[in-house]
Amino acid sequence: MEQITTTVTQLPQTLEPRNPGLPLDLDWALSVQANTSAIERRCASLPGRRSVKKDHQAAWLARAISCIDLTTLSGDDTAGRVKRLCAKARQPVRQDILQQIGLPHLTTGAVCVYHDMIETAVTALQGSGIPVAAVSTGFPAGLSPLHLRIEEIRESVKAGASEIDIVISRRHVLTQNWQALYDEMAAFRTACGDAHVKAILATGELGSLRNVGRASLICMMAGADFIKTSTGKESVNATLPVTLVMLRAIRAYYNRTGFRVGYKPAGGISKAKDAITYLALIKEELGDRWLRPDLFRFGASSLLGDIERQLEHHLTGGYSANHRHPMG
Repeated sequence: MEQITTTVTQLPQTLEPRNPGLPLDLDWALSVQANTSAIERRCASLPGRRSVKKDHQAAWLARAISCIDLTTLSGDDTAGRVKRLCAKARQPVRQDILQQIGLPHLTTGAVCVYHDMIETAVTALQGSGIPVAAVSTGFPAGLSPLHLRIEEIRESVKAGASEIDIVISRRHVLTQNWQALYDEMAAFRTACGDAHVKAILATGELGSLRNVGRASLICMMAGADFIKTSTGKESVNATLPVTLVMLRAIRAYYNRTGFRVGYKPAGGISKAKDAITYLALIKEELGDRWLRPDLFRFGASSLLGDIERQLEHHLTGGYSANHRHPMG
């Protein structure tokens, strides 16, 4: 694979016409099928077929950094922790390493926090160009009353979040109530206003890859700017088979409408080699245009530490201790 360069993070609506959605097309959605065994074989072959080394590997890892939504979603989050996370987002790798790889101004794609930490993050990131994403709509279960979930979105936008990660009601998918899923997603999109919306499908709880494909398509019809695998709180989070299904839904939507929708795998991606595998799959299925932070994000935190260690190994030939690459 060729070497790729890294650009400054921007929101989708600054580079692409924003997905306006379209009326619910149930015939299209219900035509989606998933050959699970074929999907699993395709994904199992990818790590062995796609490998990058040396400078090319460093370039791909730098791209991965630029696509990370650096995240803290813990009950014990404090303003101090969020400020440290924002400092890490501004300088995700030690400055001497960034200088040596020729990317002194590299940043992560965004910082993702709970609503109460939005103002802290916005202040800490002022002037950096790094957006703040907020999880919303009763994250992670999404079971609070609908009017409260909608109001939570509005409050997060008012507080300064420019990206909103919403969670869908899994029951709509499991009971095949596609109209309810479409209406819910459309209401969330409206509440977001100019902030762009990532629809979290919680794929580990949807029962089948076919349901994942159908839910992906319906959320895009309802105006989602991104579709996202997981909250990171499920027992099964991002996987390559789920990713393949969602990427093909994105491709089908783009081919029919001309609008590009972004993709975000979240949960369980903690190794640099796994990040490269995900990037390779996106390159194969969607092409280079999706290998940019306006159309692709990793929902991760520990991933960044492993990437930083790999970059130091690239420069020095040795692996350093984790404490040399603090997360905050």
